[in-house]
Amino acid sequence: MTKQEHIDYWVRSADDDWEAVESLFEARKNIQCLFFAHLVLEKMLKAHWVQDNEGDIPPRTYNLVRLEDATQLGLDESDVLFLEEFNDFQLEGRYPDYLFEISRWCTSDITKDLLEKTKSLIRCLHEKML
Repeated sequence: MTKQEHIDYWVRSADDDWEAVESLFEARKNIQCLFFAHLVLEKMLKAHWVQDNEGDIPPRTYNLVRLEDATQLGLDESDVLFLEEFNDFQLEGRYPDYLFEISRWCTSDITKDLLEKTKSLIRCLHEKML
């Protein structure tokens, strides 16, 4: 695969997963919805990693801040802080002890607000693709 094909793979995969985010939100599966939203951000950042680095295979990490830091995106501090906070949804979607804790405060209103911020950041990441 060419570098561009690798980038396109990550972007297409992220876009496909966003459909799952919307379906999960409609089904009121807030934790799963935010887990998939994290996955979308991760895939978009991996597309940028491929774009900005010599290799075509991004690091095998779920850490959004680590991925962003290895790109030339230069996101503002508030976006990086959002990524740092959003990392929690990757962990909490995988481990049962976190699921109980997050399910107590993860209301539809909070999820909706987080998704609006996520959607805005994803739009920014799309716009920054060369």
